[in-house]
Amino acid sequence: MTWLGSPTFPKAAHEALADTQLRQNLRKATGTIRGRRAAAVGEMTDWEQLRVAGEQIKDDVLSRLDTLLLQLEESVTARGGVVHWARDAEEANKIVLDLCRAENAREVVKVKSMATAEIGLNEALEAGGVHAIETDLAELIVQLGDDRPSHILVPAIHRNRSEIREIFQRRMGVEVSDEPADLAEAARVYLREKFLTAKVAISGANFAVADSGSIVVLESEGNGRMCLTLPETLITVMGIEKLVPTWQDLEVFLQLLPRSSTAERMNPYTSVWTGVTPGDGPQRFHLVLIDNGRTATLEDSVGRQALRCIRCSACLNVCPVYERTGGQSYGSVYPGPIGAILTPQLVGDMHDPQAASLPFASSLCGACFEVCPVRIDIPSVLTHLRAEAVEAKGRTAESVAMAAAAWVFREASRYEKAQKAGSLARFLARDGRITSLPWPGSKWTASRDVPAPPSESFRAWWRKNRG
Repeated sequence: MTWLGSPTFPKAAHEALADTQLRQNLRKATGTIRGRRAAAVGEMTDWEQLRVAGEQIKDDVLSRLDTLLLQLEESVTARGGVVHWARDAEEANKIVLDLCRAENAREVVKVKSMATAEIGLNEALEAGGVHAIETDLAELIVQLGDDRPSHILVPAIHRNRSEIREIFQRRMGVEVSDEPADLAEAARVYLREKFLTAKVAISGANFAVADSGSIVVLESEGNGRMCLTLPETLITVMGIEKLVPTWQDLEVFLQLLPRSSTAERMNPYTSVWTGVTPGDGPQRFHLVLIDNGRTATLEDSVGRQALRCIRCSACLNVCPVYERTGGQSYGSVYPGPIGAILTPQLVGDMHDPQAASLPFASSLCGACFEVCPVRIDIPSVLTHLRAEAVEAKGRTAESVAMAAAAWVFREASRYEKAQKAGSLARFLARDGRITSLPWPGSKWTASRDVPAPPSESFRAWWRKNRG
């Protein structure tokens, strides 16, 4: 879920900010998506009611997750599928690898899946002698470029079409222009043979309906439909929180998700399969349910709301921090505001410097909460996790400084003396600003200036003028 050896967010963000091409690509892409989403949502007079309904359904699922999961297992099994339970990434990867080996598959096709990226499935399969081919266009670009995804919906959002053309020419061995239609056709030709020859396909799931055992995938390109119909064996890897109780509940999310993610009224391809149908589609279906930190997250009364997430990416597209640093700076398969609250909880260790840095990757402007289709209060969870990160650090220079500040603020006389002492800093100012302070003030002035303090505090002015 976090990339091995990833730097902390501040360090990675500092490097990303120096990449002007990256910032240009992100600004153009997120700005376009924001505008289209706003138009699509603006058509819905009951949008806020839908958000509340989505929130309530998800909270209901989380409150009785144990019984709903057993109901799902029973429904899938009754319709010819096989359910596997995985406690963590290692267990899930072993299950999938063993299933591929049982089919003598040396190559598998994959539908875009955040869950498989979270557990590092592609790398685990490769180590076991099975090559996984990403069939989503953006995921294919990332894979062929030996790159990392930087967006939930558009993994290659940090690449422009000239960069994609270079990747295709180098890895596919074809001459192609940088026109989108030509790039898409090159990908079609490359993938067509893979679709027709693969015996095993691997997918994620947007939703699973507990009472029928149906699995639902929403996509825009049709590659998922090819993976879900042609191979003989289908393996779906799904986080245990992706449940909805009934088909009626699914209706709410089929309105919320497309408008929030692709800014469409409905996804071009909505694929639903229920177990195995003789003579139609894959004849062997396996559902791998992964925990991987989710039940631990469920125990946190504040942080658990992150498990409502339906992976729409709306919060990324409005986040001023993400727009400037890109998704790779988060060091996780889940970037942006949702990644900043989900990854640390799934990792489950605030002593991990990289994971502990993510809750601070935000300005707390609240734009993410305003667009979230299931009303995850991301700013509140961020501040909650920041407190946990500070507590995990123990006694640090920062905590000592905060304790000293609290001691000063507790007494009016101490506070007034501190104000008088602080006013002396004006002698360090040039043109009304202080650009350099000694430690620990240097931590501030390393990245921003400080306005010069006035020669007289408000308290002193009030006493002199008002008595």
